[in-house]
Amino acid sequence: MDEIEYNAPLILTSEVIRVQSTELKDFVVDKIEDLKAKNIVVLDVKNQSTITDTMVICTGTSKTHVRSIGEHLVVEAKKAGMQPLGVEGRDSSEWVLVDLGEVIVHVMQEQTREYYDLEKLWANPNA
Repeated sequence: MDEIEYNAPLILTSEVIRVQSTELKDFVVDKIEDLKAKNIVVLDVKNQSTITDTMVICTGTSKTHVRSIGEHLVVEAKKAGMQPLGVEGRDSSEWVLVDLGEVIVHVMQEQTREYYDLEKLWANPNA
């Protein structure tokens, strides 16, 4: 029986990174669906942004709902061994942003989402 060499260097290829990014996106969508986030949109922005590959935008029905969705995502990410790079907007809860690196999540109240219209902004790089 051949021995397996475990000291080989770890080489991350774009294929491995793409799989990790896809798994993270699926994790995020699953966790925000847990708390009934509305109108979930996933945008691939890797060709438009140097800070992230994917943006997930969703709507909460109230300030409490927006804050709860954001907090739930942070708690579940930490349970899964991921440390969010940043969380913004918890105090006002009009718009909570959770930065997970390859995926940035925007949880917004309906009127805030309509006003900023991130889907249009990021769908059209020339806007």
